Amino acid sequence: MTVKTLTINQQLISAREEETILQAAQEAGIHIPTLCHLQGVTDVGACRLCLVEIAGSNKLQPACVTKVAEGMEIQTKSDRLQKYRRMIIEMLFAEGNHICSVCVANGNCELQDLAIEMAMDHVRLEYQFPNRQVDISHDHFGIDHNRCVLCTRCVRVCDEIEGAHTWDMAGRGTNSHVITDLNQPWGTSQTCTSCGKCVNACPTGAIFYQGSSVGEMQRDRAKLDFLMTAREKKQWLV
Repeated sequence: MTVKTLTINQQLISAREEETILQAAQEAGIHIPTLCHLQGVTDVGACRLCLVEIAGSNKLQPACVTKVAEGMEIQTKSDRLQKYRRMIIEMLFAEGNHICSVCVANGNCELQDLAIEMAMDHVRLEYQFPNRQVDISHDHFGIDHNRCVLCTRCVRVCDEIEGAHTWDMAGRGTNSHVITDLNQPWGTSQTCTSCGKCVNACPTGAIFYQGSSVGEMQRDRAKLDFLMTAREKKQWLV
């Protein structure tokens, strides 16, 4: 296995050839903000919060899908990156209907945590106030499209771990949204196994357990970690 030597924030580190910049940084204890990244499923570079600067390139690169290379000089925190990341968070808040004070995930939301990390004390953009629906047709879960950030974690975890592919994407631009089956109500889905993996994967309060009130939504990511590890090591096979 080939080992690459690179520099992240003036820190010399080593990484395996197939690793991404994000993986190399995490193993070295270097924090890079993410939203669409979920350990154990394929990365898609959707949120662009993990953008980093690479010496010799004027283009910012997403750390989650950019492979390491020998001699790379990477900067993960700079005024430029902080500006871009804060703007992305502001755009997410302005584009959706994120009212933290009445959200089931208040205090347990990755988008909220990122806003704090980026020192976002207000939104400089005009709020769009889109007309989005809430689907509580499922017996156990619900989805509030007002809080969805289109990270596609639910799509990937349902497809790659559960193998059901109940979730998918539909629409374009501001009309993009996640759907179940062929855009049918979640409760009528013929493919959903009610496993709850999408609920545990969601970074916001978009997908929730029915009956959860303000700030009550809790997730057990340890279940996902166990399933991902067990799948890789084939621990369920005799």
